[in-house]
Amino acid sequence: MAGIYLHIPFCKSKCPYCNFYSVASVKHRKDFLKALGKEISSSGSYLQDQPVNTVYFGGGTPSLLDKKEIGSVMDDLYSHFNLSSGTEITFEANPDDITPLKLEELKSLGINRLSIGVQSFFNEDLEYLGRSHDGKQSERSVLTALEKGFTNLSIDFIYGMPCSNGNHLAKNLEKAVNLNIPHISAYALTIEPKTPMDILIRKNKIRGPDEGKAASQFMFVMKFLTDNSYEHYEISNFCLPGMYSRHNSSYWSGEHYLGLGPSAHSFNGNSRQWNISNITQYVSLVNSQQAYFEMEELTAVQKFNEYIMTSIRTKWGVSPAKIRRDFGEKAFFYFLSCVAPYIRAGQIEEKEGVYTLGTKGKLFADGISAALFMDDD
Repeated sequence: MAGIYLHIPFCKSKCPYCNFYSVASVKHRKDFLKALGKEISSSGSYLQDQPVNTVYFGGGTPSLLDKKEIGSVMDDLYSHFNLSSGTEITFEANPDDITPLKLEELKSLGINRLSIGVQSFFNEDLEYLGRSHDGKQSERSVLTALEKGFTNLSIDFIYGMPCSNGNHLAKNLEKAVNLNIPHISAYALTIEPKTPMDILIRKNKIRGPDEGKAASQFMFVMKFLTDNSYEHYEISNFCLPGMYSRHNSSYWSGEHYLGLGPSAHSFNGNSRQWNISNITQYVSLVNSQQAYFEMEELTAVQKFNEYIMTSIRTKWGVSPAKIRRDFGEKAFFYFLSCVAPYIRAGQIEEKEGVYTLGTKGKLFADGISAALFMDDD
């Protein structure tokens, strides 16, 4: 099984904390969509006719596209890839773009999973984040989606903001649980270098996030959601039983995926490639049939490290038996020696031959995975 990710790079405005590639304009919209259609038609062989299990419209803000534009993209996908009626098709949307009509259009086009960038139900939080919607729109978008039959629904929250107290976080989660939202993603506010928020913090115009506060809030998120029957199946992702994001899970399980659009990444098991992060260059290069992406062949060590990085973040964990089978004896014994200190510290747990992060370890997931990496000889 394989997945397809489409990067729709348009936004009404740029969120000051965001470092994903996007443009706060839609003036290249028609040119982009034509180029995207050409990329789709020229990329049919990348997945080697594997059945496509998931499609994900991300961005940017895919909900800025209209019905005709989304439909055209879907037609191209069906023409060039092996999509079935059971394919999970996820569409990201901002609360201020969600209307009953918009949702009806999405359903008519075969979109069967919705991911709403709520971030918070509180105006104070949303103003700090520079979001274009308010708390009422956050709540209304979720209720409207449920009313229109989007039972496979995910919402995003951001925690760790200096303006947000624990009461806000608790009420956000409580509302989501009471609405029986099947999937919740919770992300700590991270300030990336050179973003507008980073500049404002450095100039002492606004307060930055507090790492200690973010850590305690993450602990609260984990306990609150697991106490309410949500599975913590990946560091930032929680779901009611069985309601995993099939698309994101494919990344963490090493399945192949094709990324379409500027800055999108692809992986076929042996190499990874990434499209140029510039919409005008992307359009020009695709139209002139020149290379619009860079590619690297993965070494055995890189494949091992990628397996560690993605697997350790999930409830399914790292399997030494798989390491021995796929990467050899050296990698097998290397992993066992490196993981031992984290087991003694209670940060990694072993059960039935599988190693997963414990509650304490989840606070340091990135550092622990990096410590388990091998170096190229």
